[in-house]
Amino acid sequence: MERDEALQIIKHHLPEKRYVHTLGVMGTAVQLARKYGCDEKKAEVAAIFHDYAKYRPQEELRQVIVDFHLPKQLLDFHSELWHAPVGAILVQKEIGIDDEEILNAIKYHTTGRPGMTILEKVIFLADYIEPNRSFSGVEQVRELAERNLELAVFQALQNTIIYLVEKRVTVYPDTVDTYNDFVKRIFGTKD
Repeated sequence: MERDEALQIIKHHLPEKRYVHTLGVMGTAVQLARKYGCDEKKAEVAAIFHDYAKYRPQEELRQVIVDFHLPKQLLDFHSELWHAPVGAILVQKEIGIDDEEILNAIKYHTTGRPGMTILEKVIFLADYIEPNRSFSGVEQVRELAERNLELAVFQALQNTIIYLVEKRVTVYPDTVDTYNDFVKRIFGTKD
């Protein structure tokens, strides 16, 4: 699918502010893909569609989780998490994208997962650091992204977990498992 066609599709599914965010994710993802040896075209497509389901009604998202046998524990966590795995399913079903790498990059862009591929890391990180993002810690992650993809994703995960803990809200197990996976791989610790 060509970029302009993909952007035309996504523009109808997002409010203007989120569309601008998507453009930022797209540009950042392509830069990261180029820098870290990832397929730029796949990064571009995954970035464009990463928030495809974000503005669907909550009940629709819930129904897709049930109908497609996604992990039921998703329903025990904040609905903000639902759009990523549901989005991967809807992008395949409604847009016809069957590339497993692209679908997984969409599916795990909010939580990560142990053993993330380079494309998954690129989309996860691009969503976190795109130029329109402005929050405590984002500059540090942007700087790390210039030097080391692994450390940048790890720092983004750590920041996210700290943020959620400080707000005293639950942390989705995939995020914790992903954090632990990065700790073991980067620092080589077992506990």
